[in-house]
Amino acid sequence: MSRGTVVITGASSGLGAEMARQFAALGYDLGLCARRTDRLHELRTEILGTHPERTISVKQLDVVEDAAVFTVFDEFAREFGTIDRVVVNAGLGKGAPLGTGRHDANRQTATVNFLAALTQTEAAMTIFRAQGHGHLVMISSISALRGMPKTLTTYAATKAGVAALADGLRAEAVPGVDVSVIYPGYIRSEMNDRIEHQPKLMVDTETGVRAMVAAIEKRRPKAYVPTWPWLPLGYALRLLPTPLARKLL
Repeated sequence: MSRGTVVITGASSGLGAEMARQFAALGYDLGLCARRTDRLHELRTEILGTHPERTISVKQLDVVEDAAVFTVFDEFAREFGTIDRVVVNAGLGKGAPLGTGRHDANRQTATVNFLAALTQTEAAMTIFRAQGHGHLVMISSISALRGMPKTLTTYAATKAGVAALADGLRAEAVPGVDVSVIYPGYIRSEMNDRIEHQPKLMVDTETGVRAMVAAIEKRRPKAYVPTWPWLPLGYALRLLPTPLARKLL
């Protein structure tokens, strides 16, 4: 018996792949999409080995291709009959201080993290409005809570934009549709594996994603995860003067 269908973008690795594992364990069928289909098929085989009762569909998708996003989401909806939850997770962590000659990296991050997230939101909400129900989940970042320096400036701005999209939809109060924005703290993933000096507050992928999934399951409008220490630190980041806030991160 399925608890519903969850579509996850950027599901081939990191937080997306671990969310797929944990949602399957909770009884959800899955629509998984990413650019790297080899990894998606490996993930599907892995999950079905543990949960053979689940239905898992995988599709190739580059989220910067607008038409493809609508096509893939519509295909999932037709295959499953309904989509109960969409997790807008696909993201990119490139970045450089503004004005240092790496506009290409910053623009690519802005395109993937915000413009492509907007497209995914459009596609998901089109389906949710038509079927009269759904749960939209936007994966933001603790860095979205205020402007960040140097390599994080553009990344943080894109994640703030994602959170604003979620807030706007929540304010609209579309009938039957819940909207959640998740602010992960430091959770180990491929995006941060190459960081030379790992943050002290980093948690492993399984632990961090478990906190994310718990918040999503509760359909919380906003969640800083893991709750400790990111709930108190999140509020502090919003309120403290910039020199003090920078010391927290």
